Parts: sequence; structure tokens; C-alpha cells
Amino acid sequence: MSFFIGALGEKRVALLRELAPTAQRVGIVANPANPVTTAEVKDMAATARALGMDAVVLPVSTDADVDAAFRAISEQRLEALLVNTDSFLSSRRARIVALATEARLVTVYAHREFALAGGLLSYGTDLSDGYRQAGVYAGRILKGAKPGDLPVLLPIRFEMVANVKAAAALGIELPVGVLSQANEVID
Repeated sequence: MSFFIGALGEKRVALLRELAPTAQRVGIVANPANPVTTAEVKDMAATARALGMDAVVLPVSTDADVDAAFRAISEQRLEALLVNTDSFLSSRRARIVALATEARLVTVYAHREFALAGGLLSYGTDLSDGYRQAGVYAGRILKGAKPGDLPVLLPIRFEMVANVKAAAALGIELPVGVLSQANEVID
């Protein structure tokens, strides 16, 4: 089973461009300890360049790195932010959302939980649907199917969560095009 989250980074970069059309320098918060980060960040940075933005990678794998990344954001005058896929980053979502809001950064996240925690926008795999698919596979295996005979499942549902309250706190209005794509809008 694959949750295919990282491959959606290019879409998140495009959404960031739509939310912050004048941003020239953007940060990408990513955990270098995660083995898939290098490829994901490379693709996101290339997409940012193609859309006219310079991308600065902000490595975060410890609590101290979270604070250091946000100091670097201020020092380097980054105008918008992407938070990459990673379980460490997800586990620090409340802190990351609070710091991004305090810095008044337009930020796009990979998981809906960030938007539910007050983040501006998330776009990624519908994790609950992925867990449901995993349960179906577990059931098939318990009924005798051989795991090696089952194909790798890719997600079939993706979700965007837009937080209007977070947008208001940042002093921006979410574009109608973004709101119309959202599966859920938090008021």
C-alpha cells in the first residue's frame, strides 16, 4: 500500500503560487532524515522555479530545527511556505502552524490535520480512505489471500482542506478557484 503523498508536492507548489501570486522566495520545510525527502524536495523546488519562485529548503528533524527554520525564514525574508510530508512534521503540526501564523506566512501543508489545527490549506491523500483500503487488504489476507499476489494499492481519493479563518488571520482572501476545489472549507 502506498499513500503517494510526496508525489503531490508539485500540486501543492502550484496551489501556493495561486495563494501567493507575488511571492518570489518560498521555503520548503522538509525532514532530511526521511529517505524520500530528497526526491520530493527536488521536484518541489523545480516546480517552484518553473513558476518563477526561488525555493529555500529548511531541514527540520528535531524540535530545535523547527525553531531554527522559522528564524531562517525571517532572516532570509521568505514570503510563503510549503510543509513537506513527514511523520515528524505532522507530530509537530500545532507548533509549525502557530509559527507560520505568527510569521504571517501563506502556507500549504500535506495533511488535512494541519488545516484542522489552524493552517491555511492542505492538499494530499485522503488518509482515512487509505486506512480503509489497508483494512480491506488485511481482511483479504485473513481470508487466505497471499500478500505477494495482491497488487500495490495507490490512493484513489485526494482532499483539499481550506481554512477561511486562517486566511482572515493572515489578511488574505482565498481565491474562488481554490475554494471551489476544496473538499472541506473551515469557516
